[in-house]
Amino acid sequence: MATLLRSLIDEMGWKDYRTFIDQYQRAAQRLAEKVRDPSLATHTVSDRTFERWYSGRVTPQNEARRILAHLFVRPIHELLSEAPAKAPAPVADKNFGEFNVPNTHVGAAPGAERDGMGRQAVVAARRAIEFAMGTQKKDAGRDTLDYLQGEVRRIAEIHLRVPVGAVLDDLVYVQDLTFRLLESGQVKPSQARDLYLLAAMQSGMLAKACHDLGDPQSAMMQARTASVCAEQAEHQPMKAWVRGLQSAISYWAKRPGDAFHYARQGIEISTNLCGSVTVWLAAQEARAAGLLGDAGTVQAATRRADELRQHVQQDDLDALGGNFFFPEGRQTFFDVEANVLLGDSDASLVRRAEQAVRKLSNTNDPHWAFAAEAGCQSNLALARLYAGDLEGAAEAVRPVLDLSPAHRNAGIIDSVQRVWSSLHKGPSHDAVTARELREEISAFSRNRPRPLPR
Repeated sequence: MATLLRSLIDEMGWKDYRTFIDQYQRAAQRLAEKVRDPSLATHTVSDRTFERWYSGRVTPQNEARRILAHLFVRPIHELLSEAPAKAPAPVADKNFGEFNVPNTHVGAAPGAERDGMGRQAVVAARRAIEFAMGTQKKDAGRDTLDYLQGEVRRIAEIHLRVPVGAVLDDLVYVQDLTFRLLESGQVKPSQARDLYLLAAMQSGMLAKACHDLGDPQSAMMQARTASVCAEQAEHQPMKAWVRGLQSAISYWAKRPGDAFHYARQGIEISTNLCGSVTVWLAAQEARAAGLLGDAGTVQAATRRADELRQHVQQDDLDALGGNFFFPEGRQTFFDVEANVLLGDSDASLVRRAEQAVRKLSNTNDPHWAFAAEAGCQSNLALARLYAGDLEGAAEAVRPVLDLSPAHRNAGIIDSVQRVWSSLHKGPSHDAVTARELREEISAFSRNRPRPLPR
C-alpha cells in the first residue's frame, strides 16, 4: 500500500534521505521547543528506517509519530493511511474538505508543487505566530489574541459543513497555543478571561470532533475541560452550552439518563439567558426523553423549546455560528427525532419529517450542516417505516448511504443503524427491499473515518 506519507515525501522532493532527515530534524527541534521536551530536539532516524517508512514495510513509532505529524501538519493516522487517488486539499487553503476545493492528481507537477508550497506556507505561518507569541513576554498581546479569536471564528463557521479531518489539526494546534499562554503565568487577568473563553470554545469543538470519530470518552474529557474553562471565564452562556454538549455526547453514547441530566443542568444555568442555547437545551431534553420512552416529557420539552424560540435574542455564542448557534431548522430536526424515538408514526409526523429535510437540505444556508441533513433523512426513513412505507423509507435514506466515507461520522452511523434495526422488526422485514437495504447499511457503517489512536 502506498501511504499518504510516501506521496507527500515525493511531492515535497524529500525522497533523498539527506534531504528528508534535514527537514525531519528541524521539525523535531521545533516540536521540542513547542512542547517543552528537550529530548525530542535530538531525535533522528537512520536511512534504513526511512526507507522502510517510505516503502510501508514498517510504521513509525513513539516520538517519530509526533514529529512526522508536526512536519507534515497532518494527524499521524492520516499520514499512514492509503494515499488517495487525488492529492488532499492543501492545508493552507482554509476551505477544507470537498467543498469548493479543486483536488489535483498526485504526481501532476503544477498541483503537487502548489500543494507542497501550501504546506510549507502553513508551517512557516505557524512558526511565525509562535515566534510572535514568544516576543510578547509580559502578556498575551493583542495580535496573539486577535489571531486566536480569528481562528475560533473561522473554524466555528465551517466545522459543521466539512468532515472532521478538515478541521481537527487546526483545532488541536490553536488549543495547544491557548493552553500554553494560560500556563505561562504571563497573561493579565483581563486577558486570562478571554483566553479561558477561547479555550472553552476550542475544547467544545474538539469534543464534537472526538464524538464524530466515535470516541465518546475523549469527547467527554474535552467537554469537561470546556466546562472548567467556561467557569474560569465566568461566561454564563458558555457554561450552559457545555451542558448541552455533554448531553449530546451522552445521548449518542446511549446513556439517555445522563443526557437528560446534563440537559436539565443546562436549563437551570440558562434561566436568565435569551440566546439560542436555551432552545437547544430544551430540544436536547426532548431527545433524551425520547430515548427513555417518556412521551409526556418529549411533548412538554418540545413545547418549551417552541416558547423559548419566540424570545431568542442572539448573543456572542450565536454570532459564532456552527454548533454554537441552534437555528430553527435544527430545532425541527430534534423535534422529529424525539418523536420518532418513541417508536410510532402517523401522517403528521411524516409530514414534519419531510419538512425538516427540506429545511436542512439547502447547502447555501449559512447554518447548513451535513450531519443534521443526514440525521433528518434517517428520521424520515424511520417515520415512513413505522407508517408502513418501506419504499419511501429506502428513498429517504438513499442520500445518506451515498455520503463519502470522510463524511460518515459517528452520529450519522448511529442514525442509519436505527433504520437497520427497524428493518429487522417491521412486517416487511423479509421483503427484498428490506434485505438489500440492511446489507447496504451494514457496508456503509463499516466504511467510516478511523478513530483516533489511543
